[in-house]
Amino acid sequence: MIPAAEELHPLSAFLRPWLTAGTPEISRLNAIARERGLVTGGGAALRFVAPPADAEGYEERVFLTGEIATRPDNRHDLFNALIWLAFPLTKAVLNRRHVVALREARTQAGAARGPLRDALTQFDECGVVVAGSCSELWSALCAHRWREVFVERREELLRTTRFLVFGHASHDSLAAPFVGLCGKALFVAVDDAWLNLPDPAALAELDARLAALFETRSFSPRDWQPLPLLGIPGATADNERPDYYDDRRQFRPARTMRSGSSPGNR
Repeated sequence: MIPAAEELHPLSAFLRPWLTAGTPEISRLNAIARERGLVTGGGAALRFVAPPADAEGYEERVFLTGEIATRPDNRHDLFNALIWLAFPLTKAVLNRRHVVALREARTQAGAARGPLRDALTQFDECGVVVAGSCSELWSALCAHRWREVFVERREELLRTTRFLVFGHASHDSLAAPFVGLCGKALFVAVDDAWLNLPDPAALAELDARLAALFETRSFSPRDWQPLPLLGIPGATADNERPDYYDDRRQFRPARTMRSGSSPGNR
């Protein structure tokens, strides 16, 4: 079931402007994309279309034709479309890097999919942007010091940090959240000026910065930090209780990370 604007999970609330008039039809999504001049990774005008019957790969079709397969009345695909509207620059870069990596692999006999494409797919599906002015809090999250961040330093976290769910599969899951729902987090350092911007301006600036980050850096799945989504302040009323963070089904001890694995701290 596709939630109405007022029924969106708090972590999906920034997508509400595109749902205030009800669930948008594909024609409405296309009108918005056309009005804003949105393009995909190959520079083709972005268009949401019914899934084609041919076997051409998803990313290559998006890159070459601008066509994004979107099933009607499908929550997962709707959230994918909404993330294209919210983060058009970043989504275009992800698409371009997918296709470039795919074409490079084809020139090498027996080449596997590779860690970059795996990382791009994981972030596209489950990514979370942690935009903050306090890198110490990010370091504590990477170390799984959940109580320190979410309980002891909660006020500081609320003042200095914003969590924006990028992954459309995560938004789909947030429509019916479950214990253990986890995202793949990336830190983007921001300043107080960004934290005080109106939401549309903050989102546009973050999109530009995120696109530049994905344009210039290589990633592997090990670069993403696990983040229990229901631990984010405001994600559920239950996490107002300190003992909420004692549940090891969600808030697990740190695993060993490779040195320098946090992209936002490089």
